[in-house]
Amino acid sequence: MKNETALVIFSGGQDSTTCLFWALERFEKVIALTFDYGQRHALEITVAKNICEKLSVEHHVLDMSLLAQLSPNALTHHFINVESNNDDLPSTFVPARNLLFMSFAGAFAYSVKARHIILGVSETDFSGYPDCRDSFIKSMNLTMNLAMDKNFEVHTPLMWLDKSQVWQLADELKKLEFIKNETLTCYEGVIASGCGKCPSCELRNSGLEKYFKKLEEL
Repeated sequence: MKNETALVIFSGGQDSTTCLFWALERFEKVIALTFDYGQRHALEITVAKNICEKLSVEHHVLDMSLLAQLSPNALTHHFINVESNNDDLPSTFVPARNLLFMSFAGAFAYSVKARHIILGVSETDFSGYPDCRDSFIKSMNLTMNLAMDKNFEVHTPLMWLDKSQVWQLADELKKLEFIKNETLTCYEGVIASGCGKCPSCELRNSGLEKYFKKLEEL
C-alpha cells in the first residue's frame, strides 16, 4: 500500500492521531480531513491543525455546521451536560455524525484520488454509539463504493481494541509520548491528560493506567 494515498478522518484526539501515525507507516501519501461541526470546543480544530503541521501532513477542514442544527447534543450545545444515560444513548451522541462524516469523506477522497479511508472508531470502547459499530462501517464502505462506483477501502485499526490496547499500539508505533501530550480528547477542552473527570478523560486515563500496569507485570 506504500504507493497509494490514504485519507484519515482526523479530530486531533487520541484515537484519530494513533490512526494518523498508523497510516503514515503504510501509505505513500496521507491526507488528514477534519470536520468543523460546531463541536463543543473549537480548540479541537486548532489541535488537529497543529499536529498536522508538526508532522508535515496535508490537512483540510470541512464545514459541517449543519450537524448542530439537526439535533441537540452535548458536543454541539454547551447548555447540555455531558452525561451517560443507562436507558438511552449518552448526551454526547451526535445523530448521523459518522454517517455524514463518511459520506463527505468519501466525496473528498474521490476528489483527491485517495482509495483508502481511515477512521478511529472502536466497537470495544465506543460509549454505546451505534455509528461506531463494525457493521455500520462495513455498510457505509459498500454504500460509498456503490454511490461513486469506486473501490474505496475503509480501515478501522482500533475497531477491536480497548483503550489500553490503543495506548499499546501508540507505543508500538513509538508515538505514545506524542499522543499523550499533544492530543485533545477531553470534553472540557483540556489538552493531554484532560480534566480527568469527564467520561472521555476517564476512559483515556484508565486505559493508560491499565497499559502501564501491564508493562510493569512483564
